[in-house]
Amino acid sequence: MDIKQKSLEMHEKWQGKIEVISRAPINTREDLSTAYTPGVAQPCLEIAENPELAYKYTRRGNLVAVITDGTAVLGLGDIGGLAGMPVMEGKCCLFKEFGGVDAFPLCVKSKDPDEIVRTIELISDSFGGINLEDISAPRCFEIEAKLKEKLDIPVFHDDQHGTAIVVGAALMNAAKLAGKKLEDITVVINGAGSAGIAIGKFLLKLGVGNLVMVDLCGIINRDDKYENPAHAEIAQISNKNNIKGTLADAMKGADAFVGVSKPNLVSPEMVKSMAEKPILFPMANPNPEITYELAKESGASIVGTGRSDYPNQINNVLVFPGVFKGALAVRAKAITEEMKLAAAKAIAAHVPENELSVDNIIPSALDRTVADAVAKAVADCWTNANK
Repeated sequence: MDIKQKSLEMHEKWQGKIEVISRAPINTREDLSTAYTPGVAQPCLEIAENPELAYKYTRRGNLVAVITDGTAVLGLGDIGGLAGMPVMEGKCCLFKEFGGVDAFPLCVKSKDPDEIVRTIELISDSFGGINLEDISAPRCFEIEAKLKEKLDIPVFHDDQHGTAIVVGAALMNAAKLAGKKLEDITVVINGAGSAGIAIGKFLLKLGVGNLVMVDLCGIINRDDKYENPAHAEIAQISNKNNIKGTLADAMKGADAFVGVSKPNLVSPEMVKSMAEKPILFPMANPNPEITYELAKESGASIVGTGRSDYPNQINNVLVFPGVFKGALAVRAKAITEEMKLAAAKAIAAHVPENELSVDNIIPSALDRTVADAVAKAVADCWTNANK
């Protein structure tokens, strides 16, 4: 059966992938009086006196809101929050299955950044963290930045930072396997939306020597003018040699390629023009910028995609459950750049050096031990920085 048809049938059967389950047994009058009135008044009064006690007496400390406006759902574009609900439910499943974190999907019926920010701000007391999802660029940058200013709980846009972290982890191991140092390599990123920009900034923080960003109009450089503030900013910190031209021009002599764009944009000739032992991460889903088979046939040394039917699946599920689990455990007020770097290094280290191979540069997306390793790294990073 075609996976799309199977998914449709299963979604009809499930009628929702998540449900609320009571943690408090209600079998006797005493149970009822303890969990609800009159007994529940006491924790209410305690929290009123000291709001921090909400983490002790409610589920807030292990509850994340997965929030979208439905403007950039998967590769489907602006289909609206309601149509994006199956994705948000799926995300909540992954939070619980891999990180033991409870998550709740919320679809906001607005495209106004200020209205979205205000909505999230007003409901934020119910949650220990906010996971933004499938919000289009450049609005997503503004929404995230404003929420970080207003809230004292972690705010994480997974399309940006989750993707950046897992790509960073994969690149660290791929470069090591190829015998290359991050500071010596040139990485080309095709696609300068929210994911591409975030990946680019993160790779620079990891120490990548030269980053070349490419969008629909060609190589982003310091001489062109950009209306998009994110493009204008990345232009100032990337493209060390200020080259111009097309994707084909960018890939000449490059060590690595990261694709977060559209299918079939990379040709065999482009791969052959790259440096020795080229690394390719074509991650457009479900159809990548170049197929795994064609990339290998064209001389790629290491190939990773977003797909589960090929080696080296580069999947955000390796990131967000552990990041939030760790942040919630120490009641972090934010997810810092240092915490993101710690997460990437933890994921990379989860593949022992003696097990690294061209088909094994990143842990399996189904490896449930990764979240605990990421959580520890993130929690330790926050704790050490706030002693």
